[in-house]
Amino acid sequence: MDHIKPLPSYLVQRYQGWKATTYEKNQSWYRHLGTEGQHPRAMIISCCDSRVHVTSIFGADQGEFFIHRNIANLVPPFQPDGNQHGTSAAIEYAVTALKVAHVVVLGHSQCGGVQGCIDMCKGHAPALEAKDSFVGRWMDVLRPGYEDVAKIKDPTEQARALEKRSVLVSLDNLMTFPFVKERVDAGTLTLHGLWHNIAEGGLEAYDNAEKGFVQV
Repeated sequence: MDHIKPLPSYLVQRYQGWKATTYEKNQSWYRHLGTEGQHPRAMIISCCDSRVHVTSIFGADQGEFFIHRNIANLVPPFQPDGNQHGTSAAIEYAVTALKVAHVVVLGHSQCGGVQGCIDMCKGHAPALEAKDSFVGRWMDVLRPGYEDVAKIKDPTEQARALEKRSVLVSLDNLMTFPFVKERVDAGTLTLHGLWHNIAEGGLEAYDNAEKGFVQV
């Protein structure tokens, strides 16, 4: 195990600061979480992007959200096979075991994964086209969505349109999971689509009546 190294000192210092302040002031709450288990009200599917801070955006405490992060906040279609499916497993656990009441897909501005999909679909990213590219094969989930924005000429507008489209693709794919559809149809689970503007601190939600994203 020689490849495992000590934790960087700045992370050690930050942990010690958290333990001496936040944890010290809320010991009873952490002990409750540690002994009573988790009972989150919502699952949030967001991007891995370090600039997207889900708990800060919603002012959430530990134990409130079941959070799953992946490249471009994508949900693949329901496809039980011999492969490993981290996102699908997280959704199954949240919906069937934790019984969350809401599943939220959160997209964001300047998404590198979405831009990678655009570059790949335009033939500008041969590395992503390679069969052994994990990112490229993951972005295949979004390829159908690119067709909806391919005619947009302005690069910035096209990227933003596909960022929002990625949210809708994921929400559509969620409904291919039988255990998700069953609870949605029963009225015990609701699905929500959001897009976050990092620079402006904005948050938009998909509105069925408007057939688009509107400011929250």
